Amino acid sequence: MIQITLGRRRSIDPSEDAFARSQIGWTEGLSDQQLHDIARGTWVMPGERVERERFAVVSGDVIIRQAMEIDRIVDTPDGRRAFEGRILGPGHPVYDRYVGRPAPNGAQQNPITYFKSPLDNRKCNCGCGKPIERGDFLPGHDQRAIHERIARVGTVMDFLTWFDQTWKTEEGHQDDAV
Repeated sequence: MIQITLGRRRSIDPSEDAFARSQIGWTEGLSDQQLHDIARGTWVMPGERVERERFAVVSGDVIIRQAMEIDRIVDTPDGRRAFEGRILGPGHPVYDRYVGRPAPNGAQQNPITYFKSPLDNRKCNCGCGKPIERGDFLPGHDQRAIHERIARVGTVMDFLTWFDQTWKTEEGHQDDAV
């Protein structure tokens, strides 16, 4: 899971910010949307690890102030990256476990840090029931899931025929491009 650590509030020039924000950093009194807009980026986030994370928590004054589900990471005009996702609220396990509590990584100089969370663990989507920490499948299990579904229909040719007869394009007619 990602911890986004915000420094103290400071004003910035909206014309020089990728999201035209007038302030960044943490201060009391921010609405959920204001905090989300500040916390989502822009950040230096090299590598692929950030792409595999599903959730982020936002720390201000060493307390988690918000939790978000990450839909994707986008490049920004300033050469950095930003989170796109939704704000989580009460009733979501990540919110309930972290918001209002001390930041798992404590105070950090680096605004983007990672920590292991039991909420990151979920089951492989192939149906085997084995736990995974990253991605949707254990290595090779995506192919296993595909081939198990093909076998339910019959042969590969039976599957292709069924798929071509079943799949409809947005216009409502069959796609002849296959």
